[in-house]
Amino acid sequence: MRKALRSLWAEPRAPGNPGTLWWDRWLVAGVVTTALVEGIARGDSILWPPLATLLAVTLAITLLWRRTHPLTVVAIDFAAITVMNVVVLITSGPDFGLYTMAFILLIPYALVRWGSGREIVIGIGLILVGFGTGIAADYSDIGTAIAGFVFAMSPALIGATVRYRSVARARDRDQAVLRERGQLARELHDTVAHHVSAIAIHAQAGRTLAGTNPNAPLEALEVIEGEASKTLAEMRAMVGALRSGEEPDLAPLPGIADISRLAGRVTDKPRIEMSVSGPLDDITPAIDAAIYRLAQESITNAVRHARNATKVAVTVEGDGRQVRLTVSDDGQTGRTADHTEPGFGLIGMRERARLLGGSLDAGPNSDGGWTVTAVLPVDGAER
Repeated sequence: MRKALRSLWAEPRAPGNPGTLWWDRWLVAGVVTTALVEGIARGDSILWPPLATLLAVTLAITLLWRRTHPLTVVAIDFAAITVMNVVVLITSGPDFGLYTMAFILLIPYALVRWGSGREIVIGIGLILVGFGTGIAADYSDIGTAIAGFVFAMSPALIGATVRYRSVARARDRDQAVLRERGQLARELHDTVAHHVSAIAIHAQAGRTLAGTNPNAPLEALEVIEGEASKTLAEMRAMVGALRSGEEPDLAPLPGIADISRLAGRVTDKPRIEMSVSGPLDDITPAIDAAIYRLAQESITNAVRHARNATKVAVTVEGDGRQVRLTVSDDGQTGRTADHTEPGFGLIGMRERARLLGGSLDAGPNSDGGWTVTAVLPVDGAER
């Protein structure tokens, strides 16, 4: 228990805090307007109507900073609520607060959703004091008091749930990116090792044949120059990619020429149609393997997720500078262009394309289906 509390106390603020959004101002404007109307309409049934209305309006404005300064907002709002409840207890008069004050339930949610562990612990304590005095002032039986307490604290529980799911998804997304970087690093390691081995072999051959063939060193240097240029390009592409330490796979890396084999692995619908065009002889092994991996992932996603798809079209086009991969299906995805939550496979694909200096886009077609488009430079140079 003590360890869990220490862990909670050290918890940083949740990432991705959006701050004050445009609709927060409209929310505050609506709450303020409602408070003014209620203060006038219920003037005879509440204690000190002008002061109660002013308090509701003032606390409503703090909603603008509930994400950026959650503990400060909790301290201000629930200190005011505590004082208000104490006044009701002392005077035994009618309610002091307005019904509009229900907006205060947004504060515990924001505290737990965006605050740090220290802010959450302190803020929950202040909230409990505020709600405790409210229960003492408004409820006469323990059952009603417990129900009111559970209702009041439910926003905090919702905030904790949303925070946990958001953090878990962010962690899974980071792991997907790291896995893709590790895979890319392993493939780049293999291609770089191949080029370095070729350099060493030709250097040894040039030195051995120098005495019998005067042209041998020059020919060896030409080969070494070409292999060194390829190695440099591969090393640049490897920057930022993390290797997890496994031994490299000695099997040849698959490439564009192997994409057609993917069609044979799909035993049922949809059928796979492939088209290759343009100059592709100058692409580096890393780009060749990347195109294959991106096509493989895209075809797999289409087969699994495109409902009622009859065809997946795979197109690879080269123009001497770039290679464009397009994978399009004619199925029903159930997703729209305005609301598309990327899966971890798509996140990994985008990371691989980015590390190699390219880009990848994915989205629904206007006439149905889904299309993935990747554009990579033939030399894999980082942009």
